[in-house]
Amino acid sequence: MKRVMSIATSDSGAGAGIQADLKAFLRCGVYGTTAIVAATAQNTVEVTDIHPFPPEVAVRQIETVVSDIGADAVKTGMLFNAGIISAVAGTIRRLELPNLVVDPVMVAESGAVLLEPEAVGTYREELFPLATAITPNLNEAFALIGEERDESRIEDCARALYELGPRAVIITGGHTESGADLLYDGERFTRIEGPVHAANNTHGAGCTHSSALASFLARGMDLEEAARNARRIASEAVKYGLGEIGKGAGPVHALGAILEGADL
Repeated sequence: MKRVMSIATSDSGAGAGIQADLKAFLRCGVYGTTAIVAATAQNTVEVTDIHPFPPEVAVRQIETVVSDIGADAVKTGMLFNAGIISAVAGTIRRLELPNLVVDPVMVAESGAVLLEPEAVGTYREELFPLATAITPNLNEAFALIGEERDESRIEDCARALYELGPRAVIITGGHTESGADLLYDGERFTRIEGPVHAANNTHGAGCTHSSALASFLARGMDLEEAARNARRIASEAVKYGLGEIGKGAGPVHALGAILEGADL
């Protein structure tokens, strides 16, 4: 059983964040552990409050889990501020944790800002150089390089992000016209296509994708194979999304395909 750690924030509505990550880990056949860096007061409609924890809380969780359980891969999600990002990066570097997937969460599905503006530079300078892959969506990708969104320049954006130090960039396709992910490994671009489901049940799709990617890397897949499987799992989670939950963007359902028709 491979072990994958999520370093991220709690979503009290359980659609995204740590809660979505654990569901995705289960779907992908790995054992999930967590280091919770903040808590949100959140539902499908809005984020009403964010409570970041002191950075040393994240450090202690990571150290304690890794000292006993270990980690075959790590994904980071919403880290919120520069202090947390810096502490997490330093701990990952010191412990030499493998297969790091960085999902630079910046804005919630409801539109709430989930990253303090001054923290963008800390992502670029301290965490991205440690990453096996970073997985921004189109909006996040251009924000990270300080430019206005322009889908016609997506390859230029990927190149600019790659220059910040990750081994690969995957710009996820949820906010693009085609819905395809774009993988850039410094040498070539690979479009990763799959079913696109016209649904409003997308809360947690990005978290599910990055968690699945880390899971498949932990299981020994190469980057392209892991990316293709992560795209498949994220799409499947949207397909089975739970539109009946809440009044806003419904949560994705990473276990929907497995539970369909199950006699519970």
